[in-house]
Order: sequence, then C-alpha cells, then structure tokens
Amino acid sequence: MGKFLPQTALRACLTGIGISLLCCMFMENAVAQGTAFTKTQVLDAARELSKTPFVEPKKVPDALLKLDYSAYRRINYNKRAAIWGGTPTKFSVEMFAPGNLYASGVDIYVVENGKAFPAPVNENSFDTPTKEVAQLLAKVGQLAGFRLHFPLNREDYQDEFIVFQGASYFRAVSKGQTYGLSARGLAIDVAEPTGEEFPIFRKFWIERPSSQADAIVVHALLDSKRVAGAYRFGIYPDDPTRLDIEATLFPRAELKHVGLGALTSMFLFGSIDRSDLPDYREAVYDSTGLAMHTGNGERLWRPLNNPVDLQVSAFMDKNPKGFGLILRDRRAEAFEDEEAGYQTRPSAWVTPMGEWGAGHVQLVEIPTPVETNDNIVAYWRPKTPLAAGQEYTFNYRLSWPNDNPLPQGFGRVRRSAYGHKLGTELPQMVIDYRGLPESIPVKEIALEASVNRGKVTEVVAQDLPDGRMRVFLTFEPAGTGPVEIRLQPKHKGAPIGETWLYRWTG
Repeated sequence: MGKFLPQTALRACLTGIGISLLCCMFMENAVAQGTAFTKTQVLDAARELSKTPFVEPKKVPDALLKLDYSAYRRINYNKRAAIWGGTPTKFSVEMFAPGNLYASGVDIYVVENGKAFPAPVNENSFDTPTKEVAQLLAKVGQLAGFRLHFPLNREDYQDEFIVFQGASYFRAVSKGQTYGLSARGLAIDVAEPTGEEFPIFRKFWIERPSSQADAIVVHALLDSKRVAGAYRFGIYPDDPTRLDIEATLFPRAELKHVGLGALTSMFLFGSIDRSDLPDYREAVYDSTGLAMHTGNGERLWRPLNNPVDLQVSAFMDKNPKGFGLILRDRRAEAFEDEEAGYQTRPSAWVTPMGEWGAGHVQLVEIPTPVETNDNIVAYWRPKTPLAAGQEYTFNYRLSWPNDNPLPQGFGRVRRSAYGHKLGTELPQMVIDYRGLPESIPVKEIALEASVNRGKVTEVVAQDLPDGRMRVFLTFEPAGTGPVEIRLQPKHKGAPIGETWLYRWTG
C-alpha cells in the first residue's frame, strides 16, 4: 500500500491539488474510524461465520426496490467522490447504489496503511432522480458493489475495467475489449432439481496501491446457506487483464455439487445453431465455445449451443491445466451488430494453481429465446464432496484474453457448422481449423472421428486459403437421443490440433 496518509490527503485537498471536497470529507472521517486490517482477519471472519447459521442480508427499503430499470439507471456515482480520484495512485474506485434488482447492500472498506475505513455513503455520494432517493441511500449506508478504474487503453484516462456487483459475480475487460461474460466466486447446485444456491459477497476490502503500482488487491467475505469463504483477488489490468485468486472455503454442510472458477456467458445463435426466428445478424453470442487443457495434455474444443431442452455435459479429468469460455471470431462481419459489438467481448481462461485432483469441467446450456439471458455456465466440479467443518483452499488465475493459449503451430477450431450431406438426409458437421503446421499437407493429416451412437460414414478434409482446413464429418445416428461426436486431427500419431467435441440432438 502507498504512504499517502489520510491526513496528507486532507492537507492536499486544502492546498488545491485537486482532490474533491467529498473525497477529503471521507478521509477526514476515516481518521477516526479506521481499524487495523490484515488478510488473516478475512480468513478468521469466514471461519467464524461458518460456525453460525446463515442469515439473509437485510433488504433495502421498498422505495428503492420498486425503482424501475429506467429510474435506477439514473442513479450515478458522483465522480467527484471517487476514492483516490485526483491522487497519485493510478487506480480509483466508484460505487454502485442498491435498489431495483440489487435488493440488499454490501459493506465496502478502503484499506490504507494497514487500516480499514468504511467507504462513505451520504446524500452527495450519488446523482439521483430525486432528493428522496439520495436520502434513502444515505440512510441505508451500504452499497451494491464497485468498479475499479485504471489507465488501461491510454495513459491520460482511467478506464473502468472490472466490476463486482450482485451475489458473487464480477466481470472484467482487457485492453481494447468491452464487457461480456461474467465470473463468480462460487457456484453451488447449478441445474439441480432442488434449485441453485447463490453465494454472496457480504463485505469487500480494497487495498490502496502505491503511486507506482500497476496492480491492486481486493479481499471479499463470501457467505451462503451452506458455506462461508475468504477471497483474495490480486488484480492486474493489462493485455490481458488477469486475477490471481485465493479462495478458502469453510462449508457449514456437505457440498456435493460445487463449482470452482465458475463462468457465466450467453449464446443465442451462431453458425452451428442457427436462429429459429428471423434475425438480420449473422450470430449473437458472448462466447463461441468451451476450451479445455486436460491434465494429460489434450486440448479440447466444444462449440456452444442454445438447446431446446436443458443440457448438462461433463468432461472428466484429473488436475486440469486450464479451461474457459472463448470468443473465437473477432471479425465485425461475423456478427453484423454494430451496436452490441460482440466481436470485442473478452474470453475468460481459468488456470488452476496447484493440483485440483479428480473431477470434471461441467458445462450447462440453458434454452433462451433472448440475448439478455445468460444461459451458459462452465466450472470445475471436484469429484470428492467438500465436507462440513473442514477448510479447503483453491488457488487459480483467471485471465480475460482474446483467445485461449495454444502452442505455436497447433490448430484451433475457428468455426463449426451443421447441415446435411448434399443429396441425403444424413447429418453433416463442418469444422474449420486454422493455425495447423504449415509444413504438413492436408492429405497427410489423419482425422480420427467417432460417434457414441450410430456410425461415421465419411470424413473428408479440404485445403482452404489462408492456412485453413475444412473437415466434413458425416454420420448416421442410431436409435433416439443425443449423439456425442469426436474429431481429432493427427500427424504420425500425434495431435496437431484441438479435439473437436459436440453433442448432436437432431
């Protein structure tokens, strides 16, 4: 943390350095309220919290809950009140107000020189549609979340690059990107018949970096009916932005279905799953597919789908090297949506730090008729349940790149499509690879293809310009139900491109 003391900040305000009066009021108030803070306190708080029954957070007054979307959108944080705004620190913090969908508040603290100070909430903190709303927010005294700013794209402007808001959700961008998919601290019982449990972040502590630092640390206290947890986020805005995450969980009850490194995205339609309704756009999605780097080194690619019925897929593994939801095509003409700009959305890649043991990457695809619904969830599900009364620590790196990392000269799937073989009713998958080794002619590439029901009738490769290879995989399904399809390009017995997987449902 920096050496910019609250008293120093107050003097700087009074001598005209440019720090807002609101910021100075916060600093002056903080001198009296600051309490000692260390990372251990968050761990201790989570441990103690797990020994008591879960208590639902208090809801904000009805007048805030009843604000419609338009009215809530008119509540904006007063930029003159930005924490560390106008100081030598490269980062600044802005807050979100509770209300509308954000039914309860969270406590946010700013940490300076080993002391934690509550973030100020008063009638001047937000620009509001009415004075009554401002008074209510001051009375509640809590916030719905926060966003961090940093000169990510150019040195003379602090871009918003990460947001923590709602349950345990957060999302980030790298240089040149716009917001898309989200991550969350923990997923529990996703797609279970008994319903999903949504953990929340109850408290945050944001450490002030030094004036030279290009990284910032955020701590969070997680709580839910069956688990409490302590989180440390080391946040590095960059190209790509990355988060080094330490998560320590204290289950109140046994957790049989828990999701680590959980990601949430949207897939409405694309080349492999066309829209059922007329739409002028070529595609609508935040992520193209699920990528995975398995513990034994295999690299998988599974295109996403907007299914008719709920679909759950499990990719078994031990000590995975990485997985994520990836946006592959970054051409504007691939989407033809100038307003949404889907081609600028980030991918998200989870790299476990240490051994996560046996389990599987679980992919959940939920039917949706509209693009405003996040209908894709992916996470690591440990094979062994988390026992009550025990302590579990999971460390991982979460980055927000344009694509997942692959070795030089290793083929990636650029596009997947579906149709019928010409003149027949046989289903045919079309898979385009890019980046295969230039020294290997397409005719020398072995294409290993299989289906779990029925038979593969034909696999043909076509050499395309720009170093692409197109594969036509035709199959004949047997019986009823979904068909799991697998294709892997090899040369002399060694994989030279991603293993393509897909669940065909007819």
